[in-house]
Amino acid sequence: MYDTLEIERKGPVATIWMNRPAVFNAFDETLIAELAAACRELEADAGVRIVVLGGRGRHFSAGADLNWMKRAAQFGAEQNLADARNFAAMLNALASLRKPTVARVQGAALGGGTGLTAACDMAIAASDASFSTSEVKFGIIPAVISPYVLRAIGPRHALRYFQSGEKIGAERALAIGLVGEVVAPEALDAAIDQLTSALLQGGPLAQNAAKDLIAAVAGRPIDAALGEETAGRIARQRATAEARDGIAAFLDKRPPAWLA
Repeated sequence: MYDTLEIERKGPVATIWMNRPAVFNAFDETLIAELAAACRELEADAGVRIVVLGGRGRHFSAGADLNWMKRAAQFGAEQNLADARNFAAMLNALASLRKPTVARVQGAALGGGTGLTAACDMAIAASDASFSTSEVKFGIIPAVISPYVLRAIGPRHALRYFQSGEKIGAERALAIGLVGEVVAPEALDAAIDQLTSALLQGGPLAQNAAKDLIAAVAGRPIDAALGEETAGRIARQRATAEARDGIAAFLDKRPPAWLA
């Protein structure tokens, strides 16, 4: 169905594999369009609870395909904007999935690869992983990925790395919040399995509500309005069938419906 990626399903966990290992899973127009389509497909699949994003071969993603960049440099203003909008729409499709998303990162995750890592809800990296927002070295800026990278590492670190383009090793990426865990390369799949197993224990509607909660609360002052907002959210959530079953299941010492 796809030319540049494949979807692997293992029960309720679906992995989108970027599958251009010969060019280190670099982006071009086709991969961007297919990643957006894959996100829409998995969003609509009720049997999928968790989406993992990975890259075949030695590297997660080396960023933009140089041939695509060369073509884009020749675009007129309208085509240039349309191309950038497609990239932005793909990242938004990944970031706004109503299911937990996990980046599985090994090797290079450069430029747009760093953006993909940040657009996922969480990321686990192999110790050989490296990241960068190296766009300034090409005379451009990491504009489209910036909302997601800023969300992950904050403006202070972004001020350094957006301007220096320095390579960020796995341990440094962990320290600044770009990834949540670093493991040996041979332990990467086991770490992904452990995380997805933990995620499957949660109620799917509650997990989506938790995503919405974070988006609604982050950066706001702690005041009466925020208290009212959060009170309303928990009141609505407690009234859902999922919550009623989850609480009853705990009291009855049985699995909740989403695990049955």
